Amino acid sequence: MATLSDDTLRKILVQIQQTAVQSQRALNISKQQIAAKERERRILQLTIEEITSLQGDVNLYKGVGKMFMNVPHPQMEKDLRAEERELTEDIKNLEKKSKYLEKQFNDAQAQLRDIFHSAPGQS
Repeated sequence: MATLSDDTLRKILVQIQQTAVQSQRALNISKQQIAAKERERRILQLTIEEITSLQGDVNLYKGVGKMFMNVPHPQMEKDLRAEERELTEDIKNLEKKSKYLEKQFNDAQAQLRDIFHSAPGQS
């Protein structure tokens, strides 16, 4: 490390710090998205439970723009389950992304620690 000029070392430090900050921001956004999707999935699960507990002769309506359309019971249940599967897949993908971002953030922090611990003049 001592062979690098101060300017080069400063540029490397700034780059690592920027990586850490960007990773932390993206990680927070990803966690918020996961929480929102999980809330949405839970609402869908509750709706599916309600619909399956209803008898077959109950009319079900789905919002389409500014109006509501009558939808057959099996079709409504199928649509909701498909939407639930899609949300589950989105959550899995966001969790993978979060793990990657967390690793990237931890690596950047470790690099910063290594640089400061190996800096000359430290007691």
